[in-house]
Formats: sequence, structure tokens, C-alpha cells
Amino acid sequence: MQLRYVFSETGTGLRRNVSMSIALVVTIFVSLTLVGMALLLNSQAKKTEESWGSKLQITVYLCNQNSRGPQCTSGEVTAPQKAAVVHVLKTYPEVASFQHRSKEQAFQVWKKIYVARNQTEKDIYSIIKPSDMQESYQVTLKDPQHYRGLENAVVGLSGVDRVQDLREVLGPVYFWIGAFKWGAIGIAAFLLVAAILQVANTIRLATYARRREIGIMRLVGASSLYISLPFLMETLIAGVVGILLSFGAIAVFMRFVVYDKLRGSHVMEWVNWSDALWAFLWIAVLGVVLAVVPTLLMSRKYLKV
Repeated sequence: MQLRYVFSETGTGLRRNVSMSIALVVTIFVSLTLVGMALLLNSQAKKTEESWGSKLQITVYLCNQNSRGPQCTSGEVTAPQKAAVVHVLKTYPEVASFQHRSKEQAFQVWKKIYVARNQTEKDIYSIIKPSDMQESYQVTLKDPQHYRGLENAVVGLSGVDRVQDLREVLGPVYFWIGAFKWGAIGIAAFLLVAAILQVANTIRLATYARRREIGIMRLVGASSLYISLPFLMETLIAGVVGILLSFGAIAVFMRFVVYDKLRGSHVMEWVNWSDALWAFLWIAVLGVVLAVVPTLLMSRKYLKV
């Protein structure tokens, strides 16, 4: 009987405040979608750095059997040649740190970037082996403007194929990823505040419309939690609808933008469904918290009859 009352009052409240409920759903949906997009952009920034290095990094590629550079006449880089490169990297004053990337590691990165879009590409990519990759050193500089000095120090060493600086290419990429990410976070934060205020207004209007019923329930000894349950159910339903809509929006973005347009472009590794699932988890948690916590706090204030 008590649960029947809770569900009955929840339905009545939703019918009374249709416009407020729709506004709450839309606000939660937009804010959570922006939070999810910010999480995906953060994951994309990390994947871009894993693929190409950060803005402070340059890459020293070593010779393999396919290299045709002037310092690769002897073919595959030898251990003494690698030791000479390491010595320069350790002693050069502008090098903050460096990391070796083996052929197998380079192959794993290559597989993530070069996603086959059709059977022809699958056949071509199937013949690529780790031995076809190049070993490299990813070098982090104290000041990226001193790139030319390090290039001159290592480019003439035997066993070094080339030195690659992607700052001109990656600079705008990282800038716009960061700009979109922080822009989404800022707008999402603003909308989350709006959602909290929307919850407060919904509770205030709902309690005012039911003030007589609440007064009677107080007189018969009903607890504050029992009285607030219908209001909690209303905002929780709105929150769940907003969460599901944001799931759908991000799923559409992943399916038709990332997988249909971006993946397979062979530029970098793009976010995948595992990153989207991680974003879904955070959206679900944040959406439930956004619906439940403000309702409990506001109901304590407005249910004092």
C-alpha cells in the first residue's frame, strides 16, 4: 500500500509539472553529453600523445633493412650505433628525458592507427610484420625551440635514419583538442549548476502544490524520508531519461563520426568503444548523483510544513 502511494504520487507529480520535468531532462541530457564529450576528448589527447608524442618531444628514428637514408648504408642499426645515439642523448644538455620504442612497440602503435576499412587493406596490412618497423627514441626536450641543436647532434650519426619534429603539425591538434575539452567542461559545469537550480525549483513547486497533503501526512506521523520519496522518484526518473539520452547522443557520435569518418584515416589512434564505455560509467554516476543529492537537500528545506 505504501509503495502504491509513492508511485501514485510520483505519477501525479510528473503530470502536474510536465514542463518543469522536460526542462530538467533537457538540462541534464545536454550537461551530461558535454561531460561525456570532454572525457572522450581527454582520452583522445592521451592516445595522440601515445601515437605521436607530446609537444615537447621529437623522435629519432633508427635505420632498418628498408631505410634508404645516407646514414643507413649498412642496413639495420647495430648495437654500437645505438650506444652512440644513447650517449649523445644522455649528454646533450637540452634533453630532459628519452624513451626507447622497440619494433614490437612500434608495430602495436601502427596496428592501432592503420585500421583496415576493407578486405583489400586487410590483405595489404597482413603482410606487415614487426621487423618492418623502425626502432626509435622519443626525446623530451627542456625547451622545444632548441630542436635544431639536437637534430644536428644526432642526424649525422651512423644508424640514424631521420629526426622528426611534429610540433608544427601537432601544435594545432593539441590546441584544439584542449580548447574543445575545456570548453565542454566549462559549459557542462554551467549547465550542471543550472540543473541543480532546476531540481530546486521543481521541488519547491511540487511541495507548494501538495502542501495540504504534506501537512496531513506530518500530522499522522509520516517520516520526512517517506514524504520525500515521490519527489525523489520524480527527479530520479528525469535523471535516468537524461542519462539514457546522453548515452544515445555519444553512441551516435561514436558510430557515425568516429568509426565512419575518423577511424581509418591513418592519422592517429582514435577513441574506441572502451573509451565510450568509460565515459558512460562516469555519466551514469554523475547523473544519479545530480538527481538524488540536490533532491534530498532541497526536500529537507521545502518539506518543513
